[in-house]
Amino acid sequence: MKTLHNITGCTLVAAMLLGLAGCSGMSQHDTNTAIGAGVGAVGGAVLTGGSAIGTVGGAAVGGVIGHEIDTK
Repeated sequence: MKTLHNITGCTLVAAMLLGLAGCSGMSQHDTNTAIGAGVGAVGGAVLTGGSAIGTVGGAAVGGVIGHEIDTK
């Protein structure tokens, strides 16, 4: 069981590092959209108790709001 726990932890860390590396060439506008989608997905999941529709809906709404944020 401990081995499975270690493998799972290492896999999650590797996925996070790959995800961050994939965002290195994004513009500020794209970054705002991605952050908005992430925050919206978490918010939608929390508000709907983990519902898939709530999570996807939150991500969509958050992505639109993040896209519209102007950093100038």
